[in-house]
Amino acid sequence: MEQSRRELEFERKHLEDTLAIVREQLETARKENEENREAIIAAKKELRENTSHSVSNLWSQENFLDLVNLSQYANQVTDKLSEYEQQAKRMQALEKMLDSPYFARIDFKFDGESGVEKIYIGRSSLQDKQSCDMVIYDWRSPIASVFYRFTTGRAYYDSPNGRITGEVELKRQYEIKGGQLEYYFDAEVQIVDEFLRKLLAQNASSQMKTIVETIQKEQDLVIRNMEADLLMVQGAAGSGKTSVALHRAAYLMYQGLAEKLNHNNILIISPNSLFERYIAQVLPELGENQVNSLLFDEILAMILGSKYTQKKDTQTKDTQTKIAESRYTQSRNEFLEATLSAGETVERKILKESLKFKGSSQFLTILQRFLADIPKRWIEYEDVYYDGKVLAARELLKAELLRTNREFPLGFRLKSLEKSILKEVQNKRVERREKLREYVANKPEHVFEVEEVARMLSIHESTVLVKRLKKFTELDCFELYKKLYSDKNYFITLGKGLELPDSLEEIIGQTQKGLQRKELQYPDVLALAYLQLKTLGYGELKGIKQVVMDEVQDYQPIHFAILKELFPHARYTVLGDIHQTIGKQEDMTFYRQISQILNKENATFVSLGKSFRCTQDILEFSSRFLNPGADIKSFSRKGEKPRVLSAPNQDAYDELLLQEIDTCQGKGYQSVGIICKTAQEAETLYKRLLTKTRDNSRFKGISLQLIKKDTEAELRGVFILPVYLSKGLEFDAVLIHQVNKEHYYSEEDKNLLYIASTRALHRLNLFYTGALSPLI
Repeated sequence: MEQSRRELEFERKHLEDTLAIVREQLETARKENEENREAIIAAKKELRENTSHSVSNLWSQENFLDLVNLSQYANQVTDKLSEYEQQAKRMQALEKMLDSPYFARIDFKFDGESGVEKIYIGRSSLQDKQSCDMVIYDWRSPIASVFYRFTTGRAYYDSPNGRITGEVELKRQYEIKGGQLEYYFDAEVQIVDEFLRKLLAQNASSQMKTIVETIQKEQDLVIRNMEADLLMVQGAAGSGKTSVALHRAAYLMYQGLAEKLNHNNILIISPNSLFERYIAQVLPELGENQVNSLLFDEILAMILGSKYTQKKDTQTKDTQTKIAESRYTQSRNEFLEATLSAGETVERKILKESLKFKGSSQFLTILQRFLADIPKRWIEYEDVYYDGKVLAARELLKAELLRTNREFPLGFRLKSLEKSILKEVQNKRVERREKLREYVANKPEHVFEVEEVARMLSIHESTVLVKRLKKFTELDCFELYKKLYSDKNYFITLGKGLELPDSLEEIIGQTQKGLQRKELQYPDVLALAYLQLKTLGYGELKGIKQVVMDEVQDYQPIHFAILKELFPHARYTVLGDIHQTIGKQEDMTFYRQISQILNKENATFVSLGKSFRCTQDILEFSSRFLNPGADIKSFSRKGEKPRVLSAPNQDAYDELLLQEIDTCQGKGYQSVGIICKTAQEAETLYKRLLTKTRDNSRFKGISLQLIKKDTEAELRGVFILPVYLSKGLEFDAVLIHQVNKEHYYSEEDKNLLYIASTRALHRLNLFYTGALSPLI
């Protein structure tokens, strides 16, 4: 008892001493930043006063010294601004420390030393500037890995100078809020698990939280992996793989790769806009700037450019001309909606087989063969005439193009060919202009304007020549893609030796119709983007050194081929769950495909098989939708058993749903997700329930939100959404809409039910009218 009291007094005193250092450094930082602010204002004033007289024509030789002078003043401002921003970031970290400076401590006895060192771990580091001692170690520091990977006893960590070994004599965790120590405990395995259970029992947050206090050993190994050029993570639903990915991004910015990474060097590819919003605060909470985040649809739009656009429901007169010139592209969500809402029809079968084939490695081979064929067969070379003579014969142009280095994109090689022709024209232009002068001089009507007319004729000739050149030196990938499907026998020839689908003829026919209407289905958008990259390249994202990609199980080989072209030298962290695919079935060989396509020297595969999100009861229920052999471990948090509830008709069904929402809100749940199979069903249900809540006083307190593809709402309230937009999200309670045999009947529908079920933290109920799905 006495020992416990002394320990508590020690910890309180240590916290007070730590907070005193934090306050002192925060005060100093504020003063320095105020001085920096004043210095920036003074430097800007000096820049205006001393350089305003010389800002014109700075690039002339005479004004070079003025340019140097201006640059020196501008650099002073830039340096001060950078210092100001860094100080502001440090102030933000110190302000957070005032609330909770650290969350853990380990007592580590280094081998070869007699004393024990107390290591306190927090979200940011803190050093006592007087003694130069580390007061708090950043959770990403090498020694902090001991906290995540070891209990008391023998332990080690890898430092820049090699492996450090020793003994963990104490492992302690703290709950500190508002600068007050609420409690602490010595973290043996059973106690840590109980602490984590209490955390998981809380309501879902409207945005994803950091997990620095509860990172598991397996997760830490993923976060700190610095060797892999390609790190592939297969994670069960609720295993924390998205959190791990974001904490890994924060670790990479802290640790760096071959050189230090900043937030502009990392790209996160998110499954949808809602997910982007959901994860947006994790990195700022970890003290890092938000990194680049894009949907794959946005990457495709960047590659294809402004000629390719999504269809709009309304058109104005101002946009009709532009719309007439546009090629329409289908988004991934629109494609999913089309396949999920089509039922078991021939149309759905062709849509699915089209994506499966056009996303496959076989189709990539066909595209690569087609690319090799373009300069031989599909470029309409012309003889180039100038001054009445053949400057370059078409056959020679073709031979020259085929002779050039094929490692360069075809578009680049064609532009080089064009430049060489125009250079030759330039060499002959003086001689040609003299002939034009003689010609004009013999025309009486131009006797007083020979020079002007000769120049105009020369310009006209050059313009016509350039236009003729561009007919075969500028590529239109859309028109080229149409040629791929122009002849069925030609397509089959390109596919010689490959396994082609039985429905190839239907796929080609459907594609031809779409291309004639300038409408590209999602599989064709992917193919066209790949063609564009291979022929024209794309350099806007060249600063990316690390790509983090979530929900990879929903992507096809062609997606990874596109990424390889965009980021050939980047490292990759890809995370997925083969049990959560939509519109297809996958097994573990999927990761081997990714590895083969990205072709990285050091590829590592990690499996995270324990689910932390759902209660044990929900996970056991969800497991019925998995194929035999799937091994998903539960964190063993008990809760209510899921129920399957039926209603005799639509009115009774809606009442049942609203009663369940009312019950969930009565239990204090802050987020309730009603998950439908399609967006169309979600919208229909939303309108019905909205009417009911207006007409029935019992349900007036229920506020509903419809989630669409571009929605960026915070997850607090009652949401109605399609299953494909629920990927990566979690809700306190989940209600699955219409689990009858009309909606859920196929093997692929089992995946949808698994996804929907595993979105629930605490409560899961399923509802239906008619006959229950045989999958349940």
